[in-house]
Amino acid sequence: MNGMNGHGPDISGFSHAKGQYFLREAFKVIFEETICKSTDVNEKVCDWQDPEQLEQLLDLELRDSGESHDQLLSRVHDVAKYSVKTNHPRFFNQLFSGIDYHALAGRLLTETLNTSQYTYEVAPVFVLMEDVVLTKLRSMVGWLSGDGIFCPGGSISNIFGMNVARYHAFPEVKRQGLWALPRLAVFTSQDSHYSVKKAASFLGIGTDNVFLVKTDQSGSMDPEDLEGKIKLARSQGAVPFYVNATSGTTVRGAFDPLDSIADICEKNGLWMHVDAAWGGSVLFSKKHRHLLKGIERANSVTWNPHKMLSTGLQCSVFLVRDTTNLLQKCHSASATYLFQQDKFYDMSLDTGDKTIQCGRKVDCLKLWLMWKAVGTKGLTERVDKAFALTRYLAEEIEKREGFQLLYKPQFVNTCFWYIPPSLRGKENSADYKDRLSQVAPAIKERMIKQGTMMVGYQPLNGQVNFFRMIVISPHISQRDMDFCLDEIERLGKDL
Repeated sequence: MNGMNGHGPDISGFSHAKGQYFLREAFKVIFEETICKSTDVNEKVCDWQDPEQLEQLLDLELRDSGESHDQLLSRVHDVAKYSVKTNHPRFFNQLFSGIDYHALAGRLLTETLNTSQYTYEVAPVFVLMEDVVLTKLRSMVGWLSGDGIFCPGGSISNIFGMNVARYHAFPEVKRQGLWALPRLAVFTSQDSHYSVKKAASFLGIGTDNVFLVKTDQSGSMDPEDLEGKIKLARSQGAVPFYVNATSGTTVRGAFDPLDSIADICEKNGLWMHVDAAWGGSVLFSKKHRHLLKGIERANSVTWNPHKMLSTGLQCSVFLVRDTTNLLQKCHSASATYLFQQDKFYDMSLDTGDKTIQCGRKVDCLKLWLMWKAVGTKGLTERVDKAFALTRYLAEEIEKREGFQLLYKPQFVNTCFWYIPPSLRGKENSADYKDRLSQVAPAIKERMIKQGTMMVGYQPLNGQVNFFRMIVISPHISQRDMDFCLDEIERLGKDL
């Protein structure tokens, strides 16, 4: 019994005292490496190593015997050292970046408490907290009532949207499966997130039954083509049931015209889901929330605060306007060992049966604590600052020789080419596009290996590789925008 009082060895060969000492020392390393150094502009964004070298540096092999205190601290140090510093002011690679210290405190507390958010009895604080946060987010969408749940990422939230919509249209599918269904048709823009096709595949609808709707020059869904695709699906014997609109596409940051799409959905009796995983946080901004005009008419919404608000991975919500307990009806399995009906408290507080998961991480605390710290005004300022810096970056790109915007940014995605001196004035050459397509990958390799910054690139709709820079970190400034352009020019001028 010595291992239970904190003084003797436990079954793993460690005492509680030694374990706690290691944790205190490890926190020092973590704080220095992943917070202090990771946010220091003079440090590298990443210390790049090829896979073979990294395997040797990390010594990943698992052995029969445990390692010493000092060896383990060295492991913690190395993991931090060789990981990408997404908190760095020069990390512009993904749709998430930066660090919010209050949210991070929430993440640490959540991990330490190590509970699962499925019943009130094991997560009383978090069940109540999640309800408050979801209610607040729904009110920002424009709903006075409804339902929702925190999900493990935007893709899963979008899968929930399609599954709930199908259950709403064909409730017998829960018992009878695909045998109960006709051929179903889903509609989404050609620039929408790949999770829509994944959802159709996962749910047995099939990717061939996802009809891709054309987009306009800005990347927004064309309502006229949506109507045409709905008619086409019906002419092929399919039953339209679901339209996925996007508020903030992944590459261009485009916003679909929600009011026009809602009109079409209402006329045709279709479920309207808005994938606002990326753009949902614009609802905090009075200046820019017009981009989501009409979102209140949707039946369901995906929204990822871990993206633009820097809440930290993962923090994604699925919201529904329905008030008939549709989430519960669609997903419940009524496991008697978790959701007993004779508990001594209100059973409606056991929210775990609303989701396809069993164990579910607490994702509401980090957002709640951050919101408590800075208030709605602070989050509004964060969103507006990102827009302002994006506008500054676009203006600077237009001023500089060798840089070319693909589009004026509607959101905080800035898409542009860097054209090195060797290609300037040669736009009509037969090999111009092939050569230009190699510029962004070459510069990306150099910036990563030198550790100076990270910016993404990709082709799109016939356009050869271009940079896509995401400006959202709360810690960046105009100076970082200037550095980014200077660095791309430095790394690519000899190409």
